[in-house]
Amino acid sequence: MRRRTWLLSAAGAAGALVVGWSILPARSRLGSPDLMLPEAGDVALNGWIKIAADGSVVLAMARSEMGQGVYTALPMLAAEELDVPLSSVRIEQAGFDTIYGNVAMLQESLPFHPLELEAEPQPLKVRLGRWMVGKLARELGINATGGSSSVADMWDVLRLAAASARASLLGAAATQWKLPLAELSVKDGVVFHPSGKSATYGELAKFAAATPPGEVKLRVRKDWTLIGRPAPRRDVPAKVDGSAHFGLDARPPGLLYAAIRLCPMLGGAPGPLDAKAALALPGVQQLVPLPAYAGSTAGFAVVGRTTWHARQGAQAVQVQWQQRAEGALDSKQIEDQIGAALRAEKGITFFSQGDIAAAEAKAARLVEASYSAPYLAHATMEPMNCTARVLDGKVEVWAPTQAPGPARAIAAKVAGVPVDRVTLHVTLLGGGFGRRLEVDYVAQAVRVAMACGGRPVQLAWSREEDTTHDFYRPMNVAMLRAALDGQGQVQSLRIKSAGDAITPRWMQRAIPYLSGPFDLPDKTTDEGLFDQPYGFAHQHMAHVATRMGVPVGYWRSVGHSHNAFFIESFMDELAAQTRQDPVEFRRKLLQQTPRYLAVLDLAAAKAGWGGALAAGRARGVALHESFGSIVAQVVEVSLQDGAPRVHRVVCAVDCGTVVNPNIVAQQIEGAVIFGLTAALYSRVDIQAGTVQQSNFPNYPMVKLAQAPLVETWIVPSERPPGGVGELGVPPLAPAVANALFVLTGKRARTLPLTV
Repeated sequence: MRRRTWLLSAAGAAGALVVGWSILPARSRLGSPDLMLPEAGDVALNGWIKIAADGSVVLAMARSEMGQGVYTALPMLAAEELDVPLSSVRIEQAGFDTIYGNVAMLQESLPFHPLELEAEPQPLKVRLGRWMVGKLARELGINATGGSSSVADMWDVLRLAAASARASLLGAAATQWKLPLAELSVKDGVVFHPSGKSATYGELAKFAAATPPGEVKLRVRKDWTLIGRPAPRRDVPAKVDGSAHFGLDARPPGLLYAAIRLCPMLGGAPGPLDAKAALALPGVQQLVPLPAYAGSTAGFAVVGRTTWHARQGAQAVQVQWQQRAEGALDSKQIEDQIGAALRAEKGITFFSQGDIAAAEAKAARLVEASYSAPYLAHATMEPMNCTARVLDGKVEVWAPTQAPGPARAIAAKVAGVPVDRVTLHVTLLGGGFGRRLEVDYVAQAVRVAMACGGRPVQLAWSREEDTTHDFYRPMNVAMLRAALDGQGQVQSLRIKSAGDAITPRWMQRAIPYLSGPFDLPDKTTDEGLFDQPYGFAHQHMAHVATRMGVPVGYWRSVGHSHNAFFIESFMDELAAQTRQDPVEFRRKLLQQTPRYLAVLDLAAAKAGWGGALAAGRARGVALHESFGSIVAQVVEVSLQDGAPRVHRVVCAVDCGTVVNPNIVAQQIEGAVIFGLTAALYSRVDIQAGTVQQSNFPNYPMVKLAQAPLVETWIVPSERPPGGVGELGVPPLAPAVANALFVLTGKRARTLPLTV
């Protein structure tokens, strides 16, 4: 896997630093029992596991639940190793020690590009590289949720933490009973001895806290009773009966409400304003200016007795908005500028193999195509919101955030207090998709709370503010070129793309002490291209990083979301040019990558590739790897009233070891709907600095009646878990585009897809 090693190099640098995949071994992340919140009767055995007096297990939850199922999957890991029923594991929000940092996401998000190197690197470079990345992991300890990394990151850590706790509990029983450890067994949280002695975990916990775990052994796969089996989602009942607490459900005593108005022009600011009429309205209390926090646009908030009062007051403010100093943004002009940069600049090479120039020079024919993808909004169902209280030099925050560490840090910075004076309560998230990795809304809420005399304030964005002031998926364009020999066989593949980098700027926004220029090669711009699996002898993958001024951020599956559209659509173009079946064309190029081939074959078989279809329907296929997992999708598409209609999506998935197959199927289904919305409808247009889309009428979603049948087939694997939450998005758009080509004979190279 090319993703297992890293080439760290600044643009133009002569040297390279190679860093291994693992930064921090799992054992070093177990942490002290002091990290677990003390509660009467609970006994912490390490930084992740407590045993309650009744024998139940308390698990430190270091990830946010935003529908991806971590409140179920992660407790399953602990329950498996402790041999307790899943129902007996409850969760407690983790603290902010670096042991809870998401190492897998940090590695996935670092602003450097990975490359597989065959030569042995110089020892000094290895040491320097490990120190550099390890320093980030240890000092930042970013316990963020994203990059489809929650289970992958916790796979070793949580199982080891639970196994260590089990070893201490068994050791305590052996010591108390003066019996050989080897004669003891555990079942459902009770330790047994053949003599008839038994004790619950709750009875042994205090003794276990003083008992070193000794030799710790993870349960072997054949003995698993939970991992790999379906289990009901633990968060569903509360979401059904309304008792679940999302950000907008925070209700601390004395709560006030605030609504925002940000400058309609991105990057602009309010000029002269008149708030007299607004402040005279019933229930309206005050206006609070809001600077451009954490990459957001400046504006103001109005505080009221209810959200309704606050919104009415905000709309009543008379204000003269000012355009940004650099001039108004325009998406059509931006697309032209990115295209010009793509043609004029060499860009950063992320992967090169063979002699691409020689292959193109002697080609019998060159096949070329240009593709583009627009800006996209996240459109989470729960608009941005945060509740904050600033009192007596302390800050308390209730936030639906994917990034508790950065959220806590920005709250401290805005309030001017040490970070240990900030208490953060992470609520359930009504959708994240990368938007809630940003911390602008947290900064705004804290600033408003500072003006409210110690009373808590809930800042809630309207849908319109949410859509027009997002951190958008960057616009991207790409040029693809393949060289064909005299027999019509593809000899080389060259891809050069262009668009804004995300990671360096996100790190600047999220980490308060990072400031100034921070432009480094960002591998998310080229992911899915530099590591594509097809066996072309000559390859060259490069990206031109632009800086267009539009706020950009992580969007579900990040660079894969558009790069898969570029390469998988072009793969079908090459199949057509060489008069080959799209599946067979791919199969020939995957002979050296059997894991990919197995996924493609499974999807094709389950979809009945090559078989008869209903009149007016066509199939399209796409294959893509992201976040350590591979998915192939075959779609069935027709045209209804001149518009594409997707009827069926067959997905084959290799995501390594599966913790809960139900969650895998749910996440693939959700990703398909999310990806289908983007493929058919979504785009963000900017004119005179203002985003034209504002709400669901002009930024529509796939509706229930338009949703296709989604089938998920899982490839058995004993590899460690890969990501699941995002991998269903990238192949969807190219699979639909490829089916539309079969139906219409026209190749769609621009998203969203139209005919």
